Parts: sequence; C-alpha cells; structure tokens
Amino acid sequence: MSISQTRFGKTSDGQAVDLFTLSNSSGMQVGILNYGGIVQFLKMSDKSGHALDLVLGFDSINEYEQYNEYFGALVGRCANRIAKGSFSLDGKKLNLNCNSKGHHLHGGNIGYSHKIWTADVEDDRLILSLKSPSGDENYPGNLFVRVTHSLSDDGTFMWDYFAQTDAKTICNLTNHSYFNLSGHNSGSVHNQVLQIEADFFTEADPELIPTGNIIDVDGTPMDFRIPHKIGQRINDDYIMLRHAGGYDHNYAVRGTVGTLRDAASCYDEQSGISFKLRTTLPGVQLYTGNFLRDVPGKGGAVYQRNDGFCLETQYFPDAVNHPSFEQPIIQPGEDYHHITTIKFETQK
Repeated sequence: MSISQTRFGKTSDGQAVDLFTLSNSSGMQVGILNYGGIVQFLKMSDKSGHALDLVLGFDSINEYEQYNEYFGALVGRCANRIAKGSFSLDGKKLNLNCNSKGHHLHGGNIGYSHKIWTADVEDDRLILSLKSPSGDENYPGNLFVRVTHSLSDDGTFMWDYFAQTDAKTICNLTNHSYFNLSGHNSGSVHNQVLQIEADFFTEADPELIPTGNIIDVDGTPMDFRIPHKIGQRINDDYIMLRHAGGYDHNYAVRGTVGTLRDAASCYDEQSGISFKLRTTLPGVQLYTGNFLRDVPGKGGAVYQRNDGFCLETQYFPDAVNHPSFEQPIIQPGEDYHHITTIKFETQK
C-alpha cells in the first residue's frame, strides 16, 4: 500500500486541509481528509472494469463545513443520540450541547466531524489524532483520540479507534460514510442487497431515542438476517419505519463485544461490488439517507432520499441513559479500543 498527500483546500477560517490517498496493489483508492477524518472518496473497479466512487460527498471543504449530513466523517465524542443531551456520571448530572431537535447528536454543535485532526503517516498507515479538551461540547475530561486507517491488498479498509482520558467520561466513535455500491451518483440504493448479523434492534420513539426495549427482528421489516434488497420493505407501514422515514435504527450485532466479528454485508448486482463489514463494537446503525433532499454532491451529482446507506458501528444510541445497554464509559488508566473493517470485492 502507498499513501500520497495533496492540498484539498482551506477552511473558512483559513486552516489548511489535506487529502491523503491510500492505494493498494489492485488499484483501489481511499481518500481521507484531515478535516473530520472524512472519507472523501472510495474508488474501485466494477465488474466491467469501470472505476466507481462508492461514497457520497462534496468537492470542496466549504461544502463539508456548510452541510450537516456527516458525509464520510469520524463522529464523536459520542456518536448517535443522547436524549436531551443529559446523563449522569457518578451521580452528577451533565448537560451536553443539543443540536438536533433538543437532543445531542454525533458530538454536538462542533463535533469531531468538523475539526482539523493531526495527521501522521507511519508504515503505510494514516494516523489521525485529536485532543478534545475538558468542556468540549460540555463533555468532562480531556480526551486523546487516535484513529489509524489502513488499506490492505485484499481490499480490506480498517478504522482502528483508540482513546484515553484523564477523567471519567463517555466515548463512542464511528465513521459516517454513505455507501452506494453502484457509484455515488447512481441514484437509489433500493436494489442493493443487504444482510445484517443481528437478531434484535433497539426500539426507538418518534424522535429516534431508544425506549430501552430490545425488539426481535423476526416477523418485522427490520429483519435483514437473510439477505434482501434494501428497498424491499423500506416503505412498509411499520411504526419504526414511519418514525424514521426509512431505516435509521441500531442493531445488536451477534457475538461477543470486543471480538472482531461479522456485522453486515452488501452486494450490488449492477456493479458486481460487494463488501463485508466486521466490528468489535456492540451495535451497527443502518441509516438509509432518509433526510437527503436536493443535496449538491460531487461532480454535479444531486443526492436525494435513499441515494446512500450508512452502517455506523457503535455503542447503542443513548446507552449512557440505559444501564442494561453496554456502556460507552471510560476512566483514567483505561483504553477505549475498537476496530471496524470493511473488505471490498468485485465479482466478475
């Protein structure tokens, strides 16, 4: 694998943003910005030999600053939703900044998705690091974060997440790439075939906050245990789908938390491209771009509802307010360490 570095642009306040391109021996390329750790492109050949870019995104840094779709970004300090931005640690109530209908989402007003990360290249790996100070979006504790990116010759792309704190806090890091295996500018992902290795999902209220109930997928349109097209049931008259306007739900990944295990896979017949996602984290959020409306994207594309899907590996949403959920809490002397990998292949 090789890594090259080019200037992508400057933020509105004049900070330089660089693009790091990871390339493997088969010609696959992943472009990552030091702004937000954004996966700006992911390119590989389809079954006909045509190069496709498989992730939604923008052509300029100013668009990444302007829009809040989190295209390709690393999100934190705590991904997903925290109800009313409120939770307690050791009996002390904490109130985070709220940025989504009165709730805290993906780290708040200026989360990790909108920060410049320090970039280092070591042994064909891109290492992005960030120091998040105590009080950042009202989180307690100074948090040091490091995310290592690598691309192997077999098509496996990896995020290796690491964090340490000097005071008890919460941490839940993920990547928010929107995938379209027919190409970012190809329209709806309804015909792409998805499988999720989960028997249960977390029930959510109309504001997409977990109720605390864990629901069996059996007999519901949430069931992806057997591969089927994303669009096959997306518009079913089912309360969870009505609340979200499609899929925007957390699945409990089978197996032991902390072990790297299969979480999801997807295949597109049109392009012949497939991937398998593995993670050590407890859950994966399936989001089908339900809020995309006339978003001007890369190369003149205009993104609409369901033009991409996300698989955000994570601790469950609002977990800190549900003691029965696996907890995203770390303390001084402990390491937050999780891995997510996606292996891409083209079937001829």
